[in-house]
Amino acid sequence: MPHSLPVIAIVGRPNVGKSTLFNRLIGHRSAIVHNTPGVTRDRHYDITDRYGYSVMIVDTGGFEPHPEDQLFRNVRAQALAAVREADVVLFVVDSRAGLNPLDEEVGRVLRTVHSKVLLVINKVEGNQQRLEAAEFYALGFETLHLVSAEHDHGITDLMDEVYLLLGPGPVEEDDEDDDSGAIPEDDEE
Repeated sequence: MPHSLPVIAIVGRPNVGKSTLFNRLIGHRSAIVHNTPGVTRDRHYDITDRYGYSVMIVDTGGFEPHPEDQLFRNVRAQALAAVREADVVLFVVDSRAGLNPLDEEVGRVLRTVHSKVLLVINKVEGNQQRLEAAEFYALGFETLHLVSAEHDHGITDLMDEVYLLLGPGPVEEDDEDDDSGAIPEDDEE
């Protein structure tokens, strides 16, 4: 899909809440959310400007590092294509399920394919889950981004980190020619 916007790909094993996060980021229900693995198969794109400047968000199907089934091989190929076109990758894991060997494999693959990967621990909805999330440090990422996509917890902080990795947003043409010396106001959250 041709684009000129920065691209954020959402990747992880099946049923970790990737589509719920996608819907939260774009601000409406666009991706199908279901407990059955394999519902999301192809890449799903949408644009959001809710957290700063406009970006393209890509939802992917459940990433299986070594799929046996042809369907899951196709889903994996779609997920890897999204990772390769992305400026930032959100690697989503499920705090309720805990650390899974598939998460370790997906993490290894993502680190070899992309340099800007943020580990997102989803479904963190209480203090006990916050404490238990520390086990995800075993995946080798420096920072854990604790969120609840369903309840909109931690999403703004996550997107702040994404925008730091993306760098400054596009400059409006009017702003380039403005020599007034005015200090721009901070964006409200």
